[in-house]
Amino acid sequence: MVELLYLGAAVLFIVGLKMLGSPRSARRGNILAALGMLLAIVVTMVDSEILSWRTVVAGLVVGSVVGAALAIRVQMTAMPQLVAAFNGFGGAASALVAAAELERTGGNFSAEIGSVVAASIAIGTVTFSGSFVAFGKLQGLIPGRPIGLKVQQAINALLAANVIAFSAWGIASGSLPPYWLVVAAAFLLGIFGVLPIGGADMPVVISLLNSLSGVAAATAGFVIGNSALIIGGALVGAAGLILTMQMGEAMNRSLANVLFSGFGGTSTAGEMSDKPVNRATPDDVAIALGYADSVVVVPGYGLAVAQAQHATRDLGEALEERGVKVTYAIHPVAGRMPGHMNVLLAEADVPYEQLLDLDQSNPQFPQTDVVLIVGANDVVNPTARDDATSPIYGMPILEVDEARTVVVIKRSLSPGFAGIDNPLFYFDKTMMLFADGKAAMEAILKALKDV
Repeated sequence: MVELLYLGAAVLFIVGLKMLGSPRSARRGNILAALGMLLAIVVTMVDSEILSWRTVVAGLVVGSVVGAALAIRVQMTAMPQLVAAFNGFGGAASALVAAAELERTGGNFSAEIGSVVAASIAIGTVTFSGSFVAFGKLQGLIPGRPIGLKVQQAINALLAANVIAFSAWGIASGSLPPYWLVVAAAFLLGIFGVLPIGGADMPVVISLLNSLSGVAAATAGFVIGNSALIIGGALVGAAGLILTMQMGEAMNRSLANVLFSGFGGTSTAGEMSDKPVNRATPDDVAIALGYADSVVVVPGYGLAVAQAQHATRDLGEALEERGVKVTYAIHPVAGRMPGHMNVLLAEADVPYEQLLDLDQSNPQFPQTDVVLIVGANDVVNPTARDDATSPIYGMPILEVDEARTVVVIKRSLSPGFAGIDNPLFYFDKTMMLFADGKAAMEAILKALKDV
C-alpha cells in the first residue's frame, strides 16, 4: 500500500508538472503537485512511525497558516526572494535528511550509499547558502553588483576541490568528521559562488538553484530509499536545468559565463543625464494610444515595483473598448525570476491569449502603432543587436524600436540590471514619461477619457 501511495504521489507530480506548461492549467497543476507532496509526506511520516496522526494534523494546520500568511502578505515584487528562500530551505532539508542518516549509522555504510550521502550534503548545503545570498541580493541586503576578489574563481575552485576531497575521505574512512568538513566547505562555496554574480543574472541563478534543490532531494531519496523523493527531486532537477538552459539562450549566454563572468552592476546613470530626450506628459501618451490601431505593452521589473499590473490591465481594457488591439510582449528574462511578468499579469487577470513571447512579438512590431514600455530596460536595448562592443551584444531582445512610436515609462534614465545605457531612450520616435508606473498608468487612463 505504501508503494502504491508513493506511485500515486509520483503521478500527481508528473501530471502537475505537465499542467504547469500552460497558463490556463498552471493553477490546477500547482494544486495537484502540492497534493502529491502532501500525500508523500504523510505516508512517510506514518509508515516510518516518525509522527502520530495527531502530530501530522497539527503540522498541517501550522504549515497551512504560515503558507497562507506568506501568500497574502508577500508582494509580487518580493516573489523572487520568496522563491530563493524556498530553494534554500529545500536544499537544507535534503542535507538534513542525509545528515540524519549519517548520524544514525555512524557512517558505517557502503561506498555507494556514502557517495550519495556526501552528494546530498554537499549539494543541499551549497543550495542553502547560495540561495540566501541570492535572497540578500534581491532584497537589497547585499549589493546587487558582483562582489569578489580577483582570485575569487581560484578560491571557489579550491573550495570545490575540498568538497570532493573531504567526501572521498569520508567514504573511504567511514568516519563522521570528514562529512562535517564537507558541510563547511560546501557552505562557503555556496556563498562565494553567488556573491560574484551580478543582479542582471539573478533569474538564471534562481533557476539553477531550483534545479540543485531538486538534485539534492533526489540524492536524499537514494540515501533513505524513498522512491517518491527520488522521482520528485529528479523532476525538479530536470525541469530547473532545462529552464536554466532556456534562460541562458534567452540572454545568449552560456551557464559558465553567467556563473563566472561577474556581469552587471556598473551604473552609468551619470553619463546619461545630459542627453536630450523627448519628455512626454500623460496627455501626450493618451493621445498616442487613443488614436492607435494596435498597442503592445512591454512589462518589466519597474511594473512589479510600482505594483502597476492592475492599472495596466485597466488601461488595456479601456483601449480595447475604443477598438485598439492590445497585446503584451514578455521577454524570457524580464523581471527577477523566470516567468515573473507572466505571473504578475495573470494576477491582474490579463487574458492569457494576449501574452506573447519573444518569437511571437518581434514579427508584430513593424506593424505596431505604439509600444508602451513599463519599467523594462535591458530586454529592449538595441545595443544587444547593433553594438558588438556592448556587454549584452547577441542577447535576443524585444525589437520595440521597429514600431512607429515607442513610449517608455520609467522613474529616471537609470540603467537596468546590466548597468548600461539604452540608446532607445534618445530616439526621435521615443516618448519618455518619467513617473511611477502605477501613477503614470492611472494618469494616462484618466487623460484617455478626454481624447
